[in-house]
Amino acid sequence: MRKSSILVVDDEKFYRSSLQRILARVGHDVSQAADAGEALAMVAQSHFDLVVTDMQMPGVDGLQLVAEIHGLRPDLPCIIVTGFGSPESSVEALRAGAFWYLEKPFEQKSLDVIRSLVEQAIEHGRLKAENRNLQGELRFRYRFDSVVGTSAPLRELLALVMRVAATDSTALITGESGTGKELVARAIHFNSERAERPLVTVNCGAIPEELLESELFGHVKGAFTSAMSHREGRFSAAHSGTIFLDEIGDMSPNLQVKLLRVLQDRSFEPVGSSETISVDARVIAATNQDLEKAMEEGRFRADLFYRLNVVPIQVPALRERREDIPQLVEHFLAVLAHERGSELGPMSDEALEVLCGYDWPGNIRELENLIERLTVLGGKGRIEASDLPASPFRSQTPRPSSMRLPSEGLSLRAEVEQLERDLITQALEHTQGNKNRAAKLLGLNRTTLFEKIEKIKKKGLSEPA
Repeated sequence: MRKSSILVVDDEKFYRSSLQRILARVGHDVSQAADAGEALAMVAQSHFDLVVTDMQMPGVDGLQLVAEIHGLRPDLPCIIVTGFGSPESSVEALRAGAFWYLEKPFEQKSLDVIRSLVEQAIEHGRLKAENRNLQGELRFRYRFDSVVGTSAPLRELLALVMRVAATDSTALITGESGTGKELVARAIHFNSERAERPLVTVNCGAIPEELLESELFGHVKGAFTSAMSHREGRFSAAHSGTIFLDEIGDMSPNLQVKLLRVLQDRSFEPVGSSETISVDARVIAATNQDLEKAMEEGRFRADLFYRLNVVPIQVPALRERREDIPQLVEHFLAVLAHERGSELGPMSDEALEVLCGYDWPGNIRELENLIERLTVLGGKGRIEASDLPASPFRSQTPRPSSMRLPSEGLSLRAEVEQLERDLITQALEHTQGNKNRAAKLLGLNRTTLFEKIEKIKKKGLSEPA
């Protein structure tokens, strides 16, 4: 196990040597610097896990030195040594950014006290560095240029997300299951000014209604039978950051009222408490439901919808961006090769043609699951069309072959209208008249399908049933 490396800074050689001996006795490698200039040069050139510096030094004192060290190494913890054990000097040290302070003389302190303080400081610095690296990885992962695909619908989506990320507005993300709504929410957060602060995710559809209020707003001890202690809610945890409310359409009317207040007043009361808590959290919501229809049916409050729908973001279904499928396949194969050492791939043109012709009701999630299944079952090497599962890919109904143009000609418009009417009729028959589901089968918005049905009626034809 590597010993920790500590730099001791003091203009008095006696104290430098004394502290070096003590730190060496508790198992650390110790270097010395006689002043701030020498210390900064050493920090810039070498790795240290901790700096222990005297407060009173000629020229640049310990407080200034800590500030300059953090300019070079933001995660390097510092302990300030003071000969004046007053509350004021300890507060000064902490305000300067020191992890803690250590009073002279050192010899009067037990080795266990010094060992514990040093180990805590080093662990604190390690955790800060890990957190900073994790945040950097997350921001890189959700940069706009790391999103897979070049289709026009995806480019339009990313352009909108870029504009939304630059603001602090509430956004409502809509789209079918599996299209990547949560990824869009993360892209907004990690490219916003709140990127350094928490992103808290709540799946409103996965938490029972009786628990969701406590989950969102917290509760006080005794608020209900199982409330054995105080609990902070997700909104409090998201303070100064972002809260992502997934499946917002599943929220009960009672909680919709409370959420509306948070959006209006930026405040709430924990369950069982009369104390009002203010919160500064950006709200991003998502749903695969038709909230406008839910409003018409009285299942979703209109005032809440308009508060959430400040910036509407529609995520396209995979069938609306088929040209991205080859890139997505390549991406998922590369990820699995990296994570699991998979040697599967590439995919043949014939297999890609089959995938591009499929409608993907489960969207990107379904495609990702397929590639993972092929990786588990397919061994290694090129993926052929015959390697695809029989259901649904090799059993799907082939597209009708192109019709031949009669020698006497035909009315292209009439043929297209008839084909459109036939397909709408089949979709409605398949869904027992459910127009919302029929629209999904046809890859249309609900309003677009309604408009097409109205056009059919105006032409004197009966409505498809």
